[in-house]
Amino acid sequence: MSPRDGGQLVDVAGRQVRITSLEKVMYPAVGMTKAEVIDYYARVADAILPQLKDRPVTRIRFPDGVAGQQFFEKNVPAGAPDWVRRQRLAASPGAEDEGTMLTLPFLDDLPSLVWSANQGALELHTPQWRVGPRGGLRNPDRLVIDLDPGAPAALHDCARVAHLVADRLRADGLEPVPVTSGSKGLQLYAPLRGRRTVLEVRQYARDLAHELAAEHPRQIVALMTKNLRGGKVLLDWSQNHPAKTTITPYSLRGRDRPTVAAPRTWAELDDDELRQLTPDEVLDRLADIGDLLAPGR
Repeated sequence: MSPRDGGQLVDVAGRQVRITSLEKVMYPAVGMTKAEVIDYYARVADAILPQLKDRPVTRIRFPDGVAGQQFFEKNVPAGAPDWVRRQRLAASPGAEDEGTMLTLPFLDDLPSLVWSANQGALELHTPQWRVGPRGGLRNPDRLVIDLDPGAPAALHDCARVAHLVADRLRADGLEPVPVTSGSKGLQLYAPLRGRRTVLEVRQYARDLAHELAAEHPRQIVALMTKNLRGGKVLLDWSQNHPAKTTITPYSLRGRDRPTVAAPRTWAELDDDELRQLTPDEVLDRLADIGDLLAPGR
């Protein structure tokens, strides 16, 4: 179906969502179409919607698939359905300099998620804080440490360092869950009780990263300077800044081949053949072992 014909309206959980160009190939290397992208997001909805809930979403859109142009989109685009939740927020809420105001969307339900996928939004990025039902900004409810390997370091090096980071987090009363990023490295997510401000959480993450880098200088670096990162794993603590976002667990990635930011077990991190997972593998895992990020796991 071509964009010129206006697509078709589809009932999604009681909302009318316009779907277009279902046959468009989004991942040429494997022939994955927009229809399959929408199907993935619909099938993973029970797991990804709790991660998206009450968080404004920055999308990376690929209107013509990963072989074409891509662009970041923070604001709600023109023509978005009026039922897509949105709110006007500062670009850096909670920071000393909050910056400009943006009108940001929330993908809180299945219709909004399907609408976003139809827009070619393969990657969904979210902050570590949420917005309350009356529009108030809440303190972060999770801490994230992004582990990024500097060549020739690779994913298995991130896995080894993840254990060091996790030990330190557990000593401070936090219980992290590893998430392979769908790109080069992985993230550690630790739930928070919302008692610390966003800047306090950011400072804690910064201190942790620098202390671990000082203790393990051959493996870890806490500075983004490129000439320091070769063969080491960067602990990117900056993702806790109020203006920053991180790839949402269960989101697709806009790589040559489709991969997913996927929660993993600690046992998996010890596997020498650890690798990024495909959408089909993630859906199979959800059916077999459930959502590793679900409360109480």
